[in-house]
Amino acid sequence: MSYVAVYAIATPDTPNKVLTHFDDIVSTLAEHAVRFARWQPAPIEKGASDADMLAAYQPQLDALGYAAVEVLRAAGDPAQNAQLRARLLDERRYSEDAVHFFIAGQGQFNLHLGDYVYAVRCEKNDLLVIPAGMPHWFDIGENPHCVTLRMFNTAKGCEPQLTGDTIADGFPGLDD
Repeated sequence: MSYVAVYAIATPDTPNKVLTHFDDIVSTLAEHAVRFARWQPAPIEKGASDADMLAAYQPQLDALGYAAVEVLRAAGDPAQNAQLRARLLDERRYSEDAVHFFIAGQGQFNLHLGDYVYAVRCEKNDLLVIPAGMPHWFDIGENPHCVTLRMFNTAKGCEPQLTGDTIADGFPGLDD
């Protein structure tokens, strides 16, 4: 189930509120210019290639208008997953909007908004648009299963600018 948990930075162990209704998630995130939507699933067979996944969602991708699209997969080799997870837990921001669509599995984006962290758990068919410049980190969990489309306007836009903040260390992750 998708949800948003809002934490005060001063109390990272206990969320101030947890939202599970789609409309509540959309409106709460929209207050911070973050877009949350749900796409209709496309027919994709298990084991589909990256090209097949991109083709299945081409009409939605065209409607969004982002030029650079890639498929990201997190599953399989535990050592590679641990390394990927550690890298994704570094707080970052991008010079362009960071757009993520979940084809399968789940992940948790954590948006650092002033004195609060908004933990956004996304799952299959969820679309999340994080505005340019917004600090955030992503958790794929200890045993990840995640296939997403990641979109930017340019190839340069997908280069993260790490903030150097270790804030992620104090907040619950996807599996907590």
